[in-house]
Amino acid sequence: MKSFLKIFCATLLALVVCCILIFVFLAGIAGGLMSKQATVIADKTVLTIDLSKKYEERPVKNWQSVVNADVLEETPSFFDLIRLIKKAKTDKNISGILLIANNNANGFATSDEIRNALLDFKNSGKFIIAYGDNMTQKAYDIANIADKVYVSPKGVFEWVGFSVNYMFLKGTLDKLEIKPQIFYAGKFKSATEPFRVDKMTEENRLQTSVWLHDIYSDFLYKTSATRKIDTTTLYQLANSGAILTAEDAVTHKLIDGVKYDDEVRGEIKKRLGIDENAKISLVSVDKYATAVGDDKGKGDRIALIYATGNIVDGKGQEDNIGSEPYIELLRKARYDKAVKAIVLRVNSGGGSALASENIWREMALAKKEKPVIVSMGDVAASGGYYISVAADSIFASKSTITGSIGVFGVVPDLSSFFKNKLGVTFDGVATGPLANAGTLNRPMTEQERKLFQTHIEKIYADFKQRVADGRNKDTAYIETIAQGRIWTGLKAKEVGLVDAYGGLQRAIEAAAAKAKLSEYQIREYPKTSSFVERLLGLNKVQASQARLIKEQVGSEYYEVLQQLDKIRAMASGPQTRLPFDFIIH
Repeated sequence: MKSFLKIFCATLLALVVCCILIFVFLAGIAGGLMSKQATVIADKTVLTIDLSKKYEERPVKNWQSVVNADVLEETPSFFDLIRLIKKAKTDKNISGILLIANNNANGFATSDEIRNALLDFKNSGKFIIAYGDNMTQKAYDIANIADKVYVSPKGVFEWVGFSVNYMFLKGTLDKLEIKPQIFYAGKFKSATEPFRVDKMTEENRLQTSVWLHDIYSDFLYKTSATRKIDTTTLYQLANSGAILTAEDAVTHKLIDGVKYDDEVRGEIKKRLGIDENAKISLVSVDKYATAVGDDKGKGDRIALIYATGNIVDGKGQEDNIGSEPYIELLRKARYDKAVKAIVLRVNSGGGSALASENIWREMALAKKEKPVIVSMGDVAASGGYYISVAADSIFASKSTITGSIGVFGVVPDLSSFFKNKLGVTFDGVATGPLANAGTLNRPMTEQERKLFQTHIEKIYADFKQRVADGRNKDTAYIETIAQGRIWTGLKAKEVGLVDAYGGLQRAIEAAAAKAKLSEYQIREYPKTSSFVERLLGLNKVQASQARLIKEQVGSEYYEVLQQLDKIRAMASGPQTRLPFDFIIH
């Protein structure tokens, strides 16, 4: 007994000591964060914004930085960036903005919202200077609003037009003797093209050409407005290859000069009225966020729900839209009397048809109780449009990719692959001809194919009905703009798929107006888990491993992994998914 008491007391003491040490450790980190993150904005400070950073829909916290440097590093969210630019406009200590414009990691719709915020900042009379060693077209898409645009004398200025390339896997599947059994509704629903053809179909080539030229025309129009060069000239400069060097860009008035970094800083010092040997007070937008705090208003609440990533059944993860947590978020916002309006920010190319329908249902129920507004980001297509269409109003950028109202399904036949590549065969019994329908180890029968196609067409009919009801159109008209066709926000407004051009801030203002709110505070969901929650494993949503994988393999190879995961998901059931993931070059 004495031995037991000794062991018990020793164990209890160890637990108490351990708890004290954890408390001291966390308190030390918290104290370190508070002391080291306090940023003071001096007079004549210049705010720096690096466009090569991707500003996600929600802030990205690097928790590892706490351990490494005792400082919590955080990249502001896209909407935080917009609010910080707005704050800097009236901040007497901020004299101007320096845009670091080498590359631009953000989509065209997101870039358009950042650009508009910077244009508003210019109304204050404060300066904006853009500088890059090598400036891409996407970086220039934002940078061309600057008072002065400079590129390094030996740098490169890109001016060649836009292009999109798709990857086709039919040849690979043929070599592996994998036969994809494909079903789709909508002649433009080209999501299955990578498996059934080795090049673009004419329908897909047509729709891709149209939406790519829409985005390119908008880019040229905005450049023309700020640089005072007509769009025909801009178009010809790209097609003729006239811009080979940064000096060529100066000659054709696309930029204002070629300068080294020290020369750009010298110009900034002159604008600030400080001595040429003095140090410029530069503050990154990340640190500026810690200095000005988090001002999200006061009064009644507007629930801002971010729907980002693939739409999946069940719980999902932090980087996708699981039907269960999003239904719960919408339901809580619907029942919460303090929430007077809901804004759903959609950045998704779709996914599971069933998950999209279930989220749509909760959106429709919420709309009966309070205003529901949708703000579309870079992509809100297929399932992303499905979950949006129940809203009172839909706002989109001219460069948003949307539409793609169609459905498809893939059931791979792996029988030849198993037999000829792996030496595996299958046999079994069933109680009827449909008992093992959809199995991957044999071709589908004609009866099964007809049933599956009927199922796809039924989902397509339901999708069109949801759109018709949400947009107050008849289904015959919806059929003319559906069929899986992709539209830019520019054309989507013309055909009636969205209500107005505008970013997230305009959508929030519309929600406030519809709810008749003179003042309001924004509550953002899903909430990001705190450092303590992650450390102790208390967060309800399992932490996604995606960011860790991305850091290990790099963003380019991570995109390939995502494509493979989507291919796997395509075989899990009918999909309302964007045809391709694409990068505009």
